[in-house]
Amino acid sequence: MSANDVQATLQIALDKTVLDQVLVEHRPRLWSDNGSCCLSKDFLDRKHMEHTRGAPYHLITQDKIERYHRSMKNIMNLQNYFLLEELEREVASFVEYYNHQRYHESLDNLTPPDMFYGRAKEVLTQRQEIKLRTLQERRLQNLQAAI
Repeated sequence: MSANDVQATLQIALDKTVLDQVLVEHRPRLWSDNGSCCLSKDFLDRKHMEHTRGAPYHLITQDKIERYHRSMKNIMNLQNYFLLEELEREVASFVEYYNHQRYHESLDNLTPPDMFYGRAKEVLTQRQEIKLRTLQERRLQNLQAAI
């Protein structure tokens, strides 16, 4: 991947978020490893972004993106794609699932929308109630089976 590829990808992401049209307090920052595909400081300055680099040979700084890539590869490698459009459609489907439906362990097994929209407490309370009901039903079933 070259610097031009990274710049084009970053531009697509910025266009989707329409950050140029909205006033935001915290501008996004580019977090990357120390790879060879560095972006020019001029490009990042024009976009009002910082570039943070992870520590070399320090897994913790890159763990989330590496785990994301592994999850994606595990799904993508299950099928053969004969057309680029098929692969692109599958990647888009995975990204949608990952960002909107998948439970994230780092978020107490909640989805990102649950956290973003403030539903975390409600969802966790509902799960606890279901767990208690299930345990009670199992106790009753075990007592009836013992009789």
